[in-house]
Amino acid sequence: MAEMTLSEARVKTSARLEWVLIAIGIVGLLAAPFFIYPIFMMKMLCFALFACAFNLLLGYTGLLSFGHAAFFGGAAYFTAHAIKVWGLPPEVGILVGLVGAALLGLVMGFFAIRRQGIYFAMITLALSQMFFFFCVQAPFTGGEDGLQGVPRGMLFGLVDLHVPLNIYYFVLGVFLIGVFAIWRIVNSPFGMILRSIRENENRATSLGYSVANYKLAAFVMSAALSGLAGSLKAIVFQFATLTDVAWQMSGEVILMALLGGIGTMVGPIIGAGLVVGLQNSLATSDFPVTIATGLIFMVCVLIFRRGIVGELYARVLNPGGSDKG
Repeated sequence: MAEMTLSEARVKTSARLEWVLIAIGIVGLLAAPFFIYPIFMMKMLCFALFACAFNLLLGYTGLLSFGHAAFFGGAAYFTAHAIKVWGLPPEVGILVGLVGAALLGLVMGFFAIRRQGIYFAMITLALSQMFFFFCVQAPFTGGEDGLQGVPRGMLFGLVDLHVPLNIYYFVLGVFLIGVFAIWRIVNSPFGMILRSIRENENRATSLGYSVANYKLAAFVMSAALSGLAGSLKAIVFQFATLTDVAWQMSGEVILMALLGGIGTMVGPIIGAGLVVGLQNSLATSDFPVTIATGLIFMVCVLIFRRGIVGELYARVLNPGGSDKG
């Protein structure tokens, strides 16, 4: 009974700590555009949502995908084309990108979930590279030039997204909705089943759950939310390029999630902020960004194996305990 009470206390402490971090983060984000360049903050929010969407698949389902750039960049192309060529308003363009990413995730997930472990990861990478070469040759993507000069337009015909504060708070609102959707999925009965699949897939199967269907559903949800992030990025920067669908983008989101802490809600957001901040600070220096991110990844693996937030939770919940990770 004492052990159970201690366990419940640790869970409550973890939840309380997470809510404190979330509250501090929201207040900081609301005030950020008055102190930090809004474009930088919007880029960070887009990648933070991307990292959270990826974490839904890796951190809570246990599936490592090397192909999430296809959803992020694919949605950017879909949204940019819908707004620039079809003349759709931004809210409809974002919906087009989200639905397109979900359909792409359905197709890729249908083939990928048939395998496990490294085979699953390699299939997602292969399918993502196929989509990359499709984007190189497809006429609607603009090839190597990409789609440039995408108009931001008027949100619901009322709000001018060319005004920096307007688009910042729009991006922040969509980011918060996306993160809340992930939190709701994770803390629902569906999310509990995903965790059971992550911990012991054979046991979940023996209990009568259709593991393949749950994996596919999680894959599609993660793809759709990744697409939402890509759609926002296309509107913020007013272009979509091959960089968004390249395999390096999949590597970046993996680094963000691992650095912040997989299996946590706040971790990927912090990881995305650190990686984007590092890229921004080194953009004008002679030090290669790839070497810096590689060094950070090594430090994370060797010292912070749970990620920054994961280590913080571990220290709070088990102070002085041994590292068994």
